[in-house]
Amino acid sequence: MRPTLSCLAALLLSMPLAASAQQDFSKVEITATKLADGLHVLFGAGGNIGVSSGKDGVFVIDDQYAPMTAKIRAAVAGISDKPIRFVLNTHWHGDHTGGNENMGGAGAIIVAHENVRKRMGVEQFLEAFNERVPASPAVALPVVTYAESVSFHLNGDEIHCFHLPPAHTDGDSVVHFKKANVIHMGDLFFNGLYPFIDASSGGTLDGMIGAADQVLGMANETTQIIPGHGPMAKKADLKVFRDMLAAVRDKMKPLVAAGKTLAEVQATKPTQAFDEKWGKGFLKPDQFVAVAYASLGGKTK
Repeated sequence: MRPTLSCLAALLLSMPLAASAQQDFSKVEITATKLADGLHVLFGAGGNIGVSSGKDGVFVIDDQYAPMTAKIRAAVAGISDKPIRFVLNTHWHGDHTGGNENMGGAGAIIVAHENVRKRMGVEQFLEAFNERVPASPAVALPVVTYAESVSFHLNGDEIHCFHLPPAHTDGDSVVHFKKANVIHMGDLFFNGLYPFIDASSGGTLDGMIGAADQVLGMANETTQIIPGHGPMAKKADLKVFRDMLAAVRDKMKPLVAAGKTLAEVQATKPTQAFDEKWGKGFLKPDQFVAVAYASLGGKTK
C-alpha cells in the first residue's frame, strides 16, 4: 500500500520551515558579512540575502519574511545611505519573498523569473506541507520578469541573473557578480543541511544536481558562494553537496522505479552515510528522503 498524501504531510509538517505565524521575529538579529567592496551577505530568518551597494544604489537578493523588513532595512542602512532600488527574488517561497510587499510598497523594483510571478500571482498548494499559500498582493509581485536571463550593470559590476531547469522549484535563479566573483544560489544550495525540494512547484532532485554542476562549471577556487541557507561556501563545499545529492539519488532512483513505497525506501536508509553531517538541520533524514522520493516521481497518494 502506498503512503497517502496525508501521511506524507504529517511527516513533513514537523519540519522547522519557519512560517511567519510560527516564529518570534523580535528575537532574530540580522548580521552582515562583507564579501567584497560594496558587496555583503545578510543572515537572519529565512533565505540569505545578498546586498550590492554603491553610487548606483542598493540591489538586494531576496528579502526573507515581512516582519524582518525593518531589521533588513536597518542592516542595509548600516552599509549604504542609498535607497534600495531593486529586489531580485531567487524563487517564490515566502522565506525569500515575504518582504516584497514592504519593499515594493516603498518603491523598490522587484525582479524575478517569470514563473515566480506566475506562482505568486495565484494560490499555491505546497503538497509537502499540505498547505495552501494565498496569492500575493499586486505590490508584492515582480514587475520585471525574464524567461532566461537578465543583467544589471550597477555599482561597478555586472550582475548576471539566470534561470535554470526545474530544481528546487521551476523558477530558480542564480545571481553571478562577475567582477566580485561571488555567486548567490538561492535554495539550489543548502550548505551543511539537507535541502527542501518542492516537487509541487516542479522541483526535482536531478535538477538540483544539474544546478550544482552548472555553478561548479562557473566557479573557481576563489569564488565565494552564497547558499540559500547555511554559511558562506566555496566551490569545494558545493562539490560535497552535489556529490551527496547524487549518491542519495543513485540509491533511491531504482527503488522508486521499482514501485517501492516511501516507507520501504526509508527503511533502506539511503542517506545513512550522510546523516551525521547533513541530517541535523532543516530536514531530518526521513524528511529529506520523503521530499526526494516525491521529486523522483514516487507516488504519495
